[in-house]
Amino acid sequence: MNKYFPSVLLCLFISGCENREAPVYQRLKKKGINILAAVQNLTVQEKHLQDSKDTSSYALGADLGENLKKQYVELDYDAFLTGLKFGYDKDDDPLLTNEERKDAFQKLQASIRSKQQEGFADNLQAAEAFLVENKTINPDVQETPTRLQYRVIREGTGQSPTTMDQVRVHYEGRLLDGTIFDSSYEKDEPAVFRLNRVIKGWIEGLQLMKEGAEFEFFIHPNLGFGQRGNQDVPPNSAVVFKVELLKVFEKNIK
Repeated sequence: MNKYFPSVLLCLFISGCENREAPVYQRLKKKGINILAAVQNLTVQEKHLQDSKDTSSYALGADLGENLKKQYVELDYDAFLTGLKFGYDKDDDPLLTNEERKDAFQKLQASIRSKQQEGFADNLQAAEAFLVENKTINPDVQETPTRLQYRVIREGTGQSPTTMDQVRVHYEGRLLDGTIFDSSYEKDEPAVFRLNRVIKGWIEGLQLMKEGAEFEFFIHPNLGFGQRGNQDVPPNSAVVFKVELLKVFEKNIK
């Protein structure tokens, strides 16, 4: 999934169209345009992707939709599609002046920042609560002084890595709701990397393992993806990794 957020498309969002009495909706109505009805009609029709234009258009829409959702943007579809059509075709009079668009965009950015901060705080609270409960109800879960929690699924008998070693591992990463966000099993190929180039929870955790071991790690955001998160992990989220340490390499192999 792309990490970028196309600002030119974001500008098409019109925050003043949250109800049917909004100015933009009324302007559309006067023009005899009912975009909302068109959207509703489209949703009940089966859409087949017949050529490369269909496929790329759908891919762009799906990617943009996922990014908008992650950015806490609430869309009004009729206004959004009207703005999209205007921006692409330029075949009609604009419903907003450049100044009005700029003002709408600034208000949207402020709304996004506010909702993000609320979401970040909620995620951190959920992470803290999960780790406290996890340690309490699971007697086989151990915790290090840094608050890294782990469970030994299978002990190993081989070598333990240092931070400068390369390792070959199989792994699966999950969010607290069970969503798998990364998996070498799904790629059908183990990962190879130098241990000092991954998140802190992995750096510490894999040094507790020996070749052949399988552990489950419960990682606080401070030891994971932190306040920034990544394209698949929301900011301030605890994550759970199942890791098999297959091989330790003292010399780089890649």
